[in-house]
Order: sequence, then C-alpha cells, then structure tokens
Amino acid sequence: MLLPNSAAGSKTQRQLIKLFSRLDKNRQQQLLDFAEFLVEKPSQGNGVDSEAAEKPVVVTRPDNESVIAAIKRLSKSYSMLNKDDILHETSDLMTSHVLKGRPAEEVIDELEILFVTHYEQKYKPSSDEEDG
Repeated sequence: MLLPNSAAGSKTQRQLIKLFSRLDKNRQQQLLDFAEFLVEKPSQGNGVDSEAAEKPVVVTRPDNESVIAAIKRLSKSYSMLNKDDILHETSDLMTSHVLKGRPAEEVIDELEILFVTHYEQKYKPSSDEEDG
C-alpha cells in the first residue's frame, strides 16, 4: 500500500503525490532529501543559557553545493539552534528553490544569513548587556 491509514490518503497526501509526480527525477530526489531532513530533525530543549552557548563550527561552503547539503551543513555548524525556530523560513527558502526554480547559490546565501541571524539573536549579548 502506497499510503498508510487509507488507500486514497488524505487530501494533503494526494496533493503531495500529484506534485511529486510532476517533478523531474532530480527535483524528486531534492524533495525526498528535504523531507528526510525534516523528519530527522532532533527535538531540542527550550533553549540554552547564553553564557553556556556553544560556538558555531562553521564549515566552508563547497563548490556546487546543493541547497539540501547547505541546510545539513548549516544545521551541523549551528547545532545549538532549535530547528523549530528556523523551520518555517528554511522551508520557504527550500520551496523557492525546488518548486519555483530559484538559483541554489542565491538560496544558500540567504540560508547562511538566516542561520547567522538566528544565532546572533539568541546568543549574542545586546549592547546594553555589554555595557552593564
């Protein structure tokens, strides 16, 4: 059986299959990779005290990196971030690439900014705290 719980599947499942079948093999694989990324995201606590925050271990972007590979690289580099906090924005960027054809390099640039921004918002002290 292709779909669990019902032969016809839910409306969302049918829509996903319909969209998936319209993609070429390369884009189907990208969509599968992204779905695996979403399923594998570890559940994390509610946050970490800013004094005990880990430092990111930033890995240099390789040439011709795919968007999925960039998401995985950045997730490892910024493992201290709660993925739930950036899931919506990451998904939007991935969608703009896979379904709307936005260039990978442009999407990866924005993903890097997204991860850095979330890290700085969560772990960098504000200027008021530094002066105190």
